[in-house]
Amino acid sequence: MTKNKIELIDFSDELQEPIKTLNYEWLEKYFRVEESDRISLSNPKEQIIDKGGFIFYAKLNNEIVGTASLLKKNETVFELGKMAVTSKAQGHKIGTLLLEHCLAIAKQKHIKTIILYSNTQLASAIHLYKKYGFTVIELEKGLYERANIKMKKEL
Repeated sequence: MTKNKIELIDFSDELQEPIKTLNYEWLEKYFRVEESDRISLSNPKEQIIDKGGFIFYAKLNNEIVGTASLLKKNETVFELGKMAVTSKAQGHKIGTLLLEHCLAIAKQKHIKTIILYSNTQLASAIHLYKKYGFTVIELEKGLYERANIKMKKEL
């Protein structure tokens, strides 16, 4: 039996589609695709990379099955977002690997604070964030309709 090979790779121009398909899959399952999602996911290079952010993908046996981004808010604060793992690849700890990768890159890039928006309905995600030292902070209104919790981690 071959072991599942998981590889983390950076965004490239020919990989614009997976961030959209992976995020749409989970958004449509749990919530709905909001206008801000449509904009950022349709133009990830322009909306995330060109603004100083980062997009990463997880490949399982050479197929892209997960994604996560660090969205630049200012020089020292980035948002962990656009994190999604396709349902057929759940259980391989891909979300954990993507989170660890984002935290490692953030430290390497001297990012001071990581924030994220989530929903308490996503209990396993919230548990994962807490395990990695994220704490709940006050949620401002109106950024994401689906968000009912905001968390942050100082690096």
